[in-house]
Formats: sequence, structure tokens, C-alpha cells
Amino acid sequence: MANVLYERDADAALIAGRKVAIIGYGSQGHAHALNLRDSGVDVRVGLREGSSSKAKAVSAGLTVAPIDRAAEEADLVMMLAPDTEQQGIYQSLIEPHLNPGNALFFAHGFNIRFGLIKPPEAVDVGMVAPKGPGHLLRRTFEGGGGVPSLIAVAQNASGKARELALSYANALGATRAGVLETTFEEETETDLFGEQVVLCGGLTSLIMSGYETLVEAGYQPESAYFECLHEVKLIVDLIYEHGISGMRFSISDTAEYGDLTRGPRVINDGVRAEMKKILADIRSGAFAEEWIEENRAGRPNFNRLREQGRQHPIEKVGEELRAMMPFISAGTQNPQEVSGG
Repeated sequence: MANVLYERDADAALIAGRKVAIIGYGSQGHAHALNLRDSGVDVRVGLREGSSSKAKAVSAGLTVAPIDRAAEEADLVMMLAPDTEQQGIYQSLIEPHLNPGNALFFAHGFNIRFGLIKPPEAVDVGMVAPKGPGHLLRRTFEGGGGVPSLIAVAQNASGKARELALSYANALGATRAGVLETTFEEETETDLFGEQVVLCGGLTSLIMSGYETLVEAGYQPESAYFECLHEVKLIVDLIYEHGISGMRFSISDTAEYGDLTRGPRVINDGVRAEMKKILADIRSGAFAEEWIEENRAGRPNFNRLREQGRQHPIEKVGEELRAMMPFISAGTQNPQEVSGG
């Protein structure tokens, strides 16, 4: 079992003695800035000139400055801009202001793992990665709780980088729930793999393929939508709350038998072999290189595939059916705000 760290293990004075710059005010950025501020940390938000997020940060009572000035004022910089923007921001606006003894932190290891950002040797490089979206990180903090988080160290110039990362996590409220130690490599590789194979790529492709199979067989699109998409939340919530065995306890024996006998026919050895290939692409840096080149080219493939997904028949049917169920969207977070950089 991994060693879990809690409030008693953290030295709150370490982060309290720092001037922190949060770069970005999206899903994670707003939560980090507000939680740190409410924990008594000297924090400012660094944003590009003309950023649409400036008004939100100012209205929340935060100090906002241009990115370069925020980095110059701070001795700990937390990079929370989108992965594809971090290298450019770092090289032009942050690196010139990093001094020996400063710290450069991340919430995801992509740019360090794949060598896009190479900090000076005299700077601590750490990671604090909450395992939940920003609105949940903020809401649980305000309620006296926390979101479990990962910490990692890529460069320990001061000899205290691990302790500083844990102190930062404590100010976020993460030590109330538990903090696990990892590495930049493990966090980055498992995160990308989970997104591509299970949480996003695998799940959405499974849903769409199931829907297409039923509709092509002559079943109503609405029935296919309910069975292949709508009820996913029910099952995921049960797994989230009680684990896979707990979910199986809650469903019918017929459903469980189908799960146990047919699931392995869908996720078979061929699928697992493809999973291993995807993991190999992640670990070798092939995926990162492909994604970087896609952005340099103006995202033609990304934009084409995104639009293709939006035009899938399941989206039209879903839009109509969800309009009949306003309770689904009542009180939910705007997806753009959850994922915004």
C-alpha cells in the first residue's frame, strides 16, 4: 500500500513563507488561487493582457498581474495554463524571472516529462496534482474537506522540494483527504493512458459503437441512447461509490451475468494489445510529439475529428432527449468553465 500523507505530515509554514504566482485562472487556476488565499498564502494570479478571466479573478478579490510581473514578484510559480501553451509562456514570460531558490510547480507533468520545459538547476521543480476538477477542489475546501492529491519532485535544488510540495497541497486542503507521492513520469503516463483508453477515448468510442450497433439493427435511436449513454451515469456512480463489486451487487443477476460473460468478449485480447500499443506511444513520447506537431500545424486533424464527433447522430438524439429532462442540467457546472484554461 502507498504511504498516505495527511495534515499532521505537512509543515504549513513552508508555503506561508512564499509568494505564489498562479499562472492561469481556469478550472484548476481559480481553485488553487482561492484555496491558497483562504489558507493565508500570499498569492497573485498571472494572466495574459486582455484575458477574459481577469474580471472573474478581480471580482473574487484576487490580485491580478501580467504573467511576467507575477513571476517576477513570486518565488513559487504554479503553471496552470493549458499544456500546449505552457512552453511558450514559460520561455518568454517566466524563465527570465526564475532565481536560485525559487520553485516551479505543475499540476500535470506533461511539459517536464517530455522535455518541453527545462528549468534552471538551482530551481525546485515539483508537482501538486489534485485528483478532481477545480470546482470540486474549491467546493470541498469551503465545506471543510479536501480532494486527494498527488505530489512529485523532478528537481530538488533546495533539499526541501518534497516538503514544499506537501505544504502547498496542505494549503489546497488536499491533506484533509490524503496525499500520495508519485513521480512526474508516473503521473503523466498514467494520466494520458487513462484519458485515452478508459475515461475519454475508450468510453466515448464504446458508447458510440454500441449506439450505432443498435440503430443499424433497427432499434429506435432514443432507446439506443438511453441504453448506451444515459444509463452510464448510474453505473459509474455505483462504481465510484462502491467499487466494481459493489456495482455488481446493486444490479440484477441478469445484468451481472452479462457483465461477467460478455464484457471480456468486447474488451478482449485484441483490445488489450491495442492498449499496450497506446501506452508504448505515450512512454516513448510519440503521442506528445504528435500532439505538439498537431498544435503547430493549427490543429487540422483535431478540429476535423472534433466536428465529426459533434455531428454524430447520438448528439442530436441526446440534445432532444435531455431537453425533456431539465433535472439533468439543473445546478451543473458549465463544461467550458470546468475545462477552461
